Amino acid sequence: MPKNNKFYVTTPIYYVNSKPHVGTLYSTLIADVAARWNKLCGKDVFFLTGTDEHGQKLAECAKKEGVSPKEFVDSIVPTFKDAWKKYEIDYNKFVRTTDPEHKEAVYKLIEAWKKNDDVYKSVYSGLYCVPCERFVAAGDSCCPECKRELIEVSEESYFFRLSAYEDQLLEFYEKNPDFIVPKERMNEVVSFVKSGLKDLSISRKSVDWGIPFPENKEHTVYVWGDALTNYISAIGYGKEDKKSQEEFEHLWPADLQVMAKDILRFHAIYWPAFLMSAGLPLPKKLLVHGYILTDGSKMSKSLGNIMDPNLLAEWYGVEPVRYYLLRQMPISQDGHFSLKELENHVASDLANSFGNLLNRTLSLALNNGFDKVTAPDAFETRTLALREQCAEAFRSFWDEMNHNHYHVALANLWKFIAQVNAYFHTMQPWVAAKNDKELFAEIIYASCHSLYTVGVLLWPVMPTKMQELLDALGHKFDFKNDYEQDLRKNIWDKTFVLKKIDPLFVRPEKHSKELEEPKMETKEEPKKPETSDIIDINDFAKVKLTVGTILECEPIKGSNKLYKLKVDLGTLGSRQILAGVAKFFKPEDLIGKQGVYVTNLAPRKLMGELSEGMMLFAKDEEGNMQMTTVAGPVPNGTRLS
Repeated sequence: MPKNNKFYVTTPIYYVNSKPHVGTLYSTLIADVAARWNKLCGKDVFFLTGTDEHGQKLAECAKKEGVSPKEFVDSIVPTFKDAWKKYEIDYNKFVRTTDPEHKEAVYKLIEAWKKNDDVYKSVYSGLYCVPCERFVAAGDSCCPECKRELIEVSEESYFFRLSAYEDQLLEFYEKNPDFIVPKERMNEVVSFVKSGLKDLSISRKSVDWGIPFPENKEHTVYVWGDALTNYISAIGYGKEDKKSQEEFEHLWPADLQVMAKDILRFHAIYWPAFLMSAGLPLPKKLLVHGYILTDGSKMSKSLGNIMDPNLLAEWYGVEPVRYYLLRQMPISQDGHFSLKELENHVASDLANSFGNLLNRTLSLALNNGFDKVTAPDAFETRTLALREQCAEAFRSFWDEMNHNHYHVALANLWKFIAQVNAYFHTMQPWVAAKNDKELFAEIIYASCHSLYTVGVLLWPVMPTKMQELLDALGHKFDFKNDYEQDLRKNIWDKTFVLKKIDPLFVRPEKHSKELEEPKMETKEEPKKPETSDIIDINDFAKVKLTVGTILECEPIKGSNKLYKLKVDLGTLGSRQILAGVAKFFKPEDLIGKQGVYVTNLAPRKLMGELSEGMMLFAKDEEGNMQMTTVAGPVPNGTRLS
């Protein structure tokens, strides 16, 4: 395999003082999606993850449990492997810092530093946080991570001459401006290096649980020289056999290293300097994501505000959680995790917008005897417009994914799903099924091809569900296919053999309220019925309630509440209707949906815009808004009675 066609991606290795949480899942999921995406692009992919198993904190945890440190870490590692298996994390290797080959790689790397005269012995003094196992800059009164008290540490240590690499690092950053993504993180690193680098302590005499320092067993290799080396120890560095050396030369340098911003300095400064000293190539890109916040605080074990990924999988399903984390959390910023938002995304994006589109397409086709559909000789004008929207959706998604902008890619793809829904409602295939079989077949074909495109593009995010979708369309994933060229050419000539499947996604039960709000038992007096606003049948008959489909939706400038909707009301034509629901829905959530409208209200102006009716919504006791609609698709303009 040519080296330029390989893709080597890594996660951080996770400290095994406790089980996986949503933060560790998020980093691992980003790497998994990157690996799957590059596999879809036809590359030879190697995906590494693993665990960091040395250090004082783990020794203390083991002592509390009454077991040896190795027995303790051996008991925790399976919880990571089991969680990653459950969440469909398709890694190639799981590295452990207690692996014998890892120790050999650490020794080889330190030996390379020594040959370059970059290791010397001296005394280290500084402020230290025992729970976080980290030294803290002078001037801090407590640990910036866990807010606990710091202790003064002074001991003999081996040092790495980090200060000698200040100019080389700055030169590397200048020549490789895309080394750190996003660019704001690069600016932070450059500023830190320009302020001056101090030599780095790489051993401890006070820590027993770890790799003994070569030639001096009184010292233990400290985390920087130990944990960071996993990225090369796992792919053959340190081994002398030809096969291992060939594997290392093929895979290194890493193409993408994924991490949270709290460990950026170690990866962007220490790690490149270590590699420079050893004469090894540097990684191509560091992808640095923000924190996952709950109630404004970083999700972390030390703060006790973590969420169990296993519980989320049980409540909502694995792939909906994968989708939510990638859709909701912007790579370059901190992201807010909320069970309520997760539930809303699953219900709105997956069950309603996407899942219902597939269900309606299959049901209409199979109920009308169309279990096999092929492309017509010519397409109707509105179908041609959808085909161009499909091409643009592919181009946008492909570009954003290649730049690791996963949340943007998914948001754009859901705009296309909304466009397919709008096409489906506008074309009214349930009417064409009775009057025009050729048009009906064209509508079904166009919907199937659009769903096929979405299924291929979403495979890295939801692999099992998207295979189910493609199976329902008569297709299977085959990585011998050139999916990029297939979708880029946008030639609509496939044959789809349809079969009925269970719904891909269902609306989830709401667990958010029971966790986020304390339950209080209250006794309420039964409410007496109001009599002042009772109307008779003649009053009700005056109100015209009509079904229509939203064709367009856009915010009104100057308002944070109002959307301007263009609604197809069938025989009543298209109308502009304003709805004050911007806080509850995104435009793509509404486009293509059928709703119920009051169509005989007198027109009125709001924010300078004319509203020719009213859209109906329901608000639950939690303040959430839901569209009022009908149980199944009906022709636009149908009046409720």
